[in-house]
Amino acid sequence: MRLCRFTRRSRMIVGLMIVGLVAMAAAPLSAQERESHPGRGFNAPYDAAHEITVNGTVKEIVTRHALGTAPGMHLLVSGADGVVDAHVGSFLTEETRAALHEGLPVQIVGAMQELHGKQFLLARQITFGGRMVTVRSRTGFLVREVHRPRRETPADQKAAVSETNGGTL
Repeated sequence: MRLCRFTRRSRMIVGLMIVGLVAMAAAPLSAQERESHPGRGFNAPYDAAHEITVNGTVKEIVTRHALGTAPGMHLLVSGADGVVDAHVGSFLTEETRAALHEGLPVQIVGAMQELHGKQFLLARQITFGGRMVTVRSRTGFLVREVHRPRRETPADQKAAVSETNGGTL
């Protein structure tokens, strides 16, 4: 007896479905119930209830990723309690990165987190040079800093007019 093309395809589809069902049955059901390990890896929960404020001076700016640290930019800040490694992430604008330099006084609000046996400050907010930069949301997610052009004040506008008129208003 000769089988038509439709029957061959049907048999192949049924065979694939059976193989798929057998593969799913062979996988242990407990694999779907994974344990959660808070505080492990780079996705550690941000503990807003234990935020601290660190006042100090930027000792070093680390932009290269080191093994055992969270990826992104780190500021090593020297303060009253010693040197703190503050993770500021990868979303700062070029303008902000250029403004941060060694010896700059900063105030950083964030939560301490242990990762691979080291303590890091997950920075939420950095204040320096009259600027306040938000690095993380209140729940700890890194946020992309938006570049906002500086607004001109009336004094800036007068100075620009004065420059174009050769120093006279």
